[in-house]
Amino acid sequence: MARRNLSGAVDFAVLERMTGGDDAISEEVLGLFVQQAAMWSPMLDVREAGWRDGVHTIRGAAAGIGASALAEACQRAEAADKAGAPPLLDRVRDALDLALSDVAAFRHELMLRGLRG
Repeated sequence: MARRNLSGAVDFAVLERMTGGDDAISEEVLGLFVQQAAMWSPMLDVREAGWRDGVHTIRGAAAGIGASALAEACQRAEAADKAGAPPLLDRVRDALDLALSDVAAFRHELMLRGLRG
């Protein structure tokens, strides 16, 4: 499916393999990813005590849906020291924005598919 993969930030084949191609489960997983992103993205700042926790959580969520570039950016930021982390966290935020755009497009496609029956 995944025809609305705008940027290539997410390999939706990973998600579809994990969910067995079940649209309802895919929607649920993507909804959880969006919630995780909203909850943890404010932590993507070294001034936040839990910035590594935020990066780690987003990394796991990204890997689960096939957002490998985001997961890799998170891995680099998580491994950095506090002084070197700010530009890496910028990359995480950029990769997260791209992934969220593709997720929104894919969820829209799932919705349209559901309307068609």
